[in-house]
Amino acid sequence: MCASHIEIEVKFHLTDRFGLRARLIAQGATSQGETFETNRRYDDRRGSLLAGQCLLRLRQDQRARLTFKRPRPEGQGEYKVYDEFEVIVEDFERMHRILGAIGFECVQVYEKRRETFRLPNTLICIDQLPFGDFVEIEGPPAAIRSAAAQLQLPWERRILTNYLHIFETLRQTLDLRFHDLTFANFRLAPGNWEEIIHRFEVSAAS
Repeated sequence: MCASHIEIEVKFHLTDRFGLRARLIAQGATSQGETFETNRRYDDRRGSLLAGQCLLRLRQDQRARLTFKRPRPEGQGEYKVYDEFEVIVEDFERMHRILGAIGFECVQVYEKRRETFRLPNTLICIDQLPFGDFVEIEGPPAAIRSAAAQLQLPWERRILTNYLHIFETLRQTLDLRFHDLTFANFRLAPGNWEEIIHRFEVSAAS
């Protein structure tokens, strides 16, 4: 089955993941469980997808999914807005080989742990990345603003970029010698990650 929709979301960097989780449950949200994700990002040899701010991703968690995302001009600045096309695939490694056969190389691997919740009209994900904890809120704009307020998340500190862009800034700033965003790679990585992540919050950029 293939699905497509407009993805509207914002992120917030978390300093207290457990406190946010408790506030979610107090608002009546129910956890849909935690998963560990392995993601592979693909591009052609010219890097055309990255240049166009597009993402072609193969994800393995409880199932395998192929996803393509491309930015939409409307809403940008207030929210992160993308077209998203996704299909469930039966065989992760076979899909990897198909992508290679048609000219797309796996150029990056990235990992995260994700716990998913639902509030009215919103999907809320608490994400543990190798460089920190975040929450994503996805849904219609008014519902996103309402959920952020309910969860005591300062709107002016929302983040509108993706995790891979944050990682690339960390990698260049800290002179990290690896390209895959994995927990193993970050285990011994030096530096003040929070100070750099703060640059992506809207208030810090304005």
